[in-house]
Amino acid sequence: MLRLFRHYLSGPALFLCLCEFTVVALALYVAATVLVPPDAQTGAPVARYLAAALVPAFVNAVLMYSMGLYDVRHVANLRRALPRLAVCLCVGAPLLGSTLVSNSTTGNEFVFYATWTGLVVTCVLVGRIVAIPLSRSRFPGRRVLVMGAGRLAAEIEQMMKTQSRSGTEVVGYVAADDDMFEVPESRVTTSRSKLKDIARETGATEIVVALDDRRGMPLQPLLDARMEGITVTPHLNFWERETRRLNLASLDPGWLIYGDGFHFGSLTNRVLKRLLDILASLTLLVLTLPTLLLAAIAIKLEGKGPVFYRQERVGRRGRTFHIYKFRTMRVDAEQTIGPQWATVKDPRVTRVGSFLRRMRIDELPQIMNVLKGEMSLVGPRPERPTFVESLNAQIPFYNERHAVRPGITGWAQVSYPYGASTEDAREKLSYDLYYIKNFSFVFDLLILLSTARAVFFDDGAR
Repeated sequence: MLRLFRHYLSGPALFLCLCEFTVVALALYVAATVLVPPDAQTGAPVARYLAAALVPAFVNAVLMYSMGLYDVRHVANLRRALPRLAVCLCVGAPLLGSTLVSNSTTGNEFVFYATWTGLVVTCVLVGRIVAIPLSRSRFPGRRVLVMGAGRLAAEIEQMMKTQSRSGTEVVGYVAADDDMFEVPESRVTTSRSKLKDIARETGATEIVVALDDRRGMPLQPLLDARMEGITVTPHLNFWERETRRLNLASLDPGWLIYGDGFHFGSLTNRVLKRLLDILASLTLLVLTLPTLLLAAIAIKLEGKGPVFYRQERVGRRGRTFHIYKFRTMRVDAEQTIGPQWATVKDPRVTRVGSFLRRMRIDELPQIMNVLKGEMSLVGPRPERPTFVESLNAQIPFYNERHAVRPGITGWAQVSYPYGASTEDAREKLSYDLYYIKNFSFVFDLLILLSTARAVFFDDGAR
């Protein structure tokens, strides 16, 4: 994982993105120069050739990211990549067309568009075909030696089984004197050799400290290893880097207090985030106005009841506000049973409501909450006071998610399926706290782009 703008990104996926951008841009630049009519070559500015190449290549990279084509789960999976690529090409066609109109240098825009389409498809297919055997190979990018063999080490062992494409390999565990082995004994080293020597023998370039009891922890072996150029990483930092979420089961308040991050308070970040909220919300409101009108008409035609639904939610610093949504349930949905989590194929949801939820259209009226300053485009999803009270009592650090404005979308929404239980709320909190800790303006933009994946491919809708 590489850390850019305080967010961890997959190194192989980022490299693939840069390679595809470069290949597409170079090929389009050549196409722009070759396809220029002979009588128009004199005096044709190079800048226009560059615009005709770089702008479509950049737009293409952004669209592919938003469709999840650089997600590590899809890089080496052609079955998942092809439908996403098709959507990318369909969405990119009008954007490319507008670029060609303003930067027309070829004299044959159809040929230029066909060239762009062919290049994108070829690059993706070739890149993914090459990525498949590479993803199955056993050449890790980082070799890690874990100091500890107890509960925390077992958490790492279990976590790495789900992070097979992260490029990190745990080469072994070094047991402390009082460790109760909770990892496979065949992977535990009980040698009395110096820690730096064990790291050298196993080829480890990083030592992760995962001792259940750090009182009396031997510091000299770690210092010696550090002086040898070996990276020493706390267990919680390692977990955060590999999973891009926080480990709630072992989260230490001191780690949150003394660690890095939590930059929401800076004036620059507050101003940039608010400007993004206002400008993007107004743009989204204009673009989706026909959709909003059609949704309202469909709800009215289906039966009696209001078009919009107001519901109390908990916002920043625990203040309550009323959220606006299109009504997707029956009018009497909670009159007899009270507040309930939404479930798969929830019988309370109407036919129109099911479609609106699946396409995320029911969330669009929350743009008004964003413009009023009660919500942000990006942030933790606001919950109802009844649920918040219960979750605060059951989940440590749950109240910390209210340090920021809630959002229409968020890191938890694009990273984890729709939650409908206390355990789901716990998992989503691990992503919400990661977002709050590592907030940046660019991170917000990446989350907004990733939200398109959920809309087009029905990820997590309920």
